[in-house]
Amino acid sequence: MVNSAAKLDSIFHALSDPTRRSILRAVSTRERTVGEIARPYRVSLAAVSKHLKVLESANLIHREKRGSFQVVRLNAQALKTAEEWLSYYEQFWNRRLDALQTYFEGEKK
Repeated sequence: MVNSAAKLDSIFHALSDPTRRSILRAVSTRERTVGEIARPYRVSLAAVSKHLKVLESANLIHREKRGSFQVVRLNAQALKTAEEWLSYYEQFWNRRLDALQTYFEGEKK
């Protein structure tokens, strides 16, 4: 349980930053070099590297050295841990959405 909780904490910590979420979105479409990842951000390459380390420690990305480049790709399987945790709470927002739908259907009549 502790290992699972630590893994979940690491994932949510990594996802808590908008730059890291943006990086994940970018590498979800295709693998990219660190330079390609850094290009759209107004931060140093060192700052992007720190973000990548956080994502890597949460196992959300894989980095691989290819020649003089580091290539980064998404590890979507790691997101499954967060999805499984969140799926428990889905019942609560589904109930509210169902109630909202019932309300609007009643308003139409």
